[in-house]
Amino acid sequence: MVDLGNYNELEIAREVDFGVYLTSEDGDILLPKKYLPEGAKVGNFVRVFVYRDSEDRVIATNLTPYATVGQFAGLLCKDTSSFGAFLDWGLEKDLLVPLNNQKDKMVPGRKYCVYVYLDDASDRIVGTAKINKYLQNDDIQVKEGEQVELLVAAYTDLGYNVIINNKYMGLLYRNEVFKDLEIGDKVPGYIKTIRQDNKIDVTLRRPDADTFSEMDETSAKVMQLLEEQNGTLNLSDKSDPEDIYRIVGASKKMFKRAIGNLYRSGKIEIFEDYIKLRP
Repeated sequence: MVDLGNYNELEIAREVDFGVYLTSEDGDILLPKKYLPEGAKVGNFVRVFVYRDSEDRVIATNLTPYATVGQFAGLLCKDTSSFGAFLDWGLEKDLLVPLNNQKDKMVPGRKYCVYVYLDDASDRIVGTAKINKYLQNDDIQVKEGEQVELLVAAYTDLGYNVIINNKYMGLLYRNEVFKDLEIGDKVPGYIKTIRQDNKIDVTLRRPDADTFSEMDETSAKVMQLLEEQNGTLNLSDKSDPEDIYRIVGASKKMFKRAIGNLYRSGKIEIFEDYIKLRP
């Protein structure tokens, strides 16, 4: 059986002017000429992604979708209609997210985290933004401190909801993020805490990382900024954490440790709302 919505190794059965047909238990499948690997000929096996085209025919491609069946992804909404939204998933035909699979009505130009699945009733590949039922937080198989892959799924008041290893939902706190993140971004992270209610907190920083190294990096950044701004930086240990992160790229806690270290070493002076290089 062809694995619809996934990659398949199929044999080239015959050539036609517009491509080749690949043999399968479900019948021959067209691989258009523009997607045929150079040098491939009858009898060769090719690795292709199999899905349905705009005319609902099963077709093959060597393009790489942003997600296959059974995966989560952050995808851009390109258009909407009375029956659903169409998301760019890297193929010629956009991914349909039916209206009843949307939490809120999707808007073109925005990114949404969806789960891609094969609808049993229609035998079509569709997406859904109602992702909770596809998560597995009731059977967590990762451990605290373990490195994992994080997919940014949504913004929250606390930070970011992230999908861990394509299986679990976790929370990445905003005050521990020192880079711009968007829905759909994939970043390496670490399991910080697994709570009794099976909620997972994650971090981008390795739990056993050397704190002193991070402080040294922050100190160096502060000194660089001071030199670039004529010896004065309009930040202090009383500044807003968001301002500190925006300018220095560090948490307020780490910033305070860094400027404290610079003060003790005689390199800077600390005032109410700014710091400056010592003459």
